[in-house]
Amino acid sequence: MSKETNQPRMKEKYEKEIIPAMLKEFDLKNKMSIPAISKIAVNVGIGRIAAKDSNAINQVVQNIAKITGQKPVVVKSKKSVAGFKLREGMPVGVSVTLRGRRMYEFLDKLISIALPRVRDFRGLNIKSFDNQGNYSVGIKEHTIFPEIEIESLEQVHGMQVNISLNKKDKKMGIALLKNFGFPFKE
Repeated sequence: MSKETNQPRMKEKYEKEIIPAMLKEFDLKNKMSIPAISKIAVNVGIGRIAAKDSNAINQVVQNIAKITGQKPVVVKSKKSVAGFKLREGMPVGVSVTLRGRRMYEFLDKLISIALPRVRDFRGLNIKSFDNQGNYSVGIKEHTIFPEIEIESLEQVHGMQVNISLNKKDKKMGIALLKNFGFPFKE
């Protein structure tokens, strides 16, 4: 975080470096035509974990709250499925949507701290963009985040991180995330 402006580091980088670079790269006149990250959604499926241990749900909620800095919502099943031993109203996931300051702080933590800690990391797959320029990345172990104390863990779970942009342009979305410093495979 910068001392002068009291903004998250990634937001400052977006405003001072990325917007001018993308205006030049795409030969645009108006900075409003550059895409911006509108929200980041972090989701964890806890179907198997919840069926075995109801205390594990609280553990997942606490872990995601530590990682994101915001209390997540427990998502419950809408209908019963006998084949999966699932009853209506059982918890099946945990979800949190980040916007504003927390979004930029989570993005900074993801790029500069968490992804380099992934074992045998070779880069993110660039094919995970949808046609609107939104990006999704699956993380197998939540232990890559520094807030998680590995000694006190009972369960290791994965998570899905979805980065949504306000403009529907895949090419510009790829350029935006590259400028933020996302380590994509070449």
